[in-house]
Amino acid sequence: MRAVVAVVASRSAFATAAVSSFHRLKPIVRCSSSSPSTAVSTTIPTSTSFGEAVISPAAKEGLVPLVIPLSESSAGTLTCLLRWPTSPPGMEMPVVGVHKHGVWLLAKSVDQYIHRILVEEDAKAQDSNKLWNASSEAGEKLYKRGDFLESQIADLDVYLLKKVGLFPDVIGRFHATWREGTKQEDLKKGKAPEQVALDEAAFWLDLASIDGTWDEVVDRVAECYMEAGLCDIAKFILYRE
Repeated sequence: MRAVVAVVASRSAFATAAVSSFHRLKPIVRCSSSSPSTAVSTTIPTSTSFGEAVISPAAKEGLVPLVIPLSESSAGTLTCLLRWPTSPPGMEMPVVGVHKHGVWLLAKSVDQYIHRILVEEDAKAQDSNKLWNASSEAGEKLYKRGDFLESQIADLDVYLLKKVGLFPDVIGRFHATWREGTKQEDLKKGKAPEQVALDEAAFWLDLASIDGTWDEVVDRVAECYMEAGLCDIAKFILYRE
């Protein structure tokens, strides 16, 4: 989702496409058992401000049937709303990423999705106003520019977890740090190095399953299997044509 791709040709064309797409979305939202926040109308402009293209909410061919597409990156990843069939009254529709390998949670609500993007943009300390203009009044209610710096929290991930919400990828990064400490503790306690290596391999596979980032962990997983004495398995997962 974060891949920055072709920028919208012009502000007027972007605005027209965003408004048109949101109008098509309204009937779907009204028939939903969920109650989306007033910030839904800013999801499309916020996504397209960092390169995603507006798509029709009805463009669902080949997708999980419970999603409402909003925008698409050049890599083919879609930003969507998820209409959960048994959601309790008042529950907002979560924002999800959809790709060929599955569906993963981006944020539990539109507000949380926009809030995170604004914080991350602010943390870059760049002067671009495109995203801030796109998020409009809804964004201003969620986050005031400069709040991250004023918080004196040095780590962006810590700020996100404390001030914005729980995100699978952020939690995953924390778990990676935690896992290394756990590994050393297990070895000190006398756990067999082979079992520790297998536990670590399982951890990296679980972590990669969040966003489908298998290629990013395959080398480390293979190393773990080598350490566990499973050389054939290590060679098998590294095999490529």
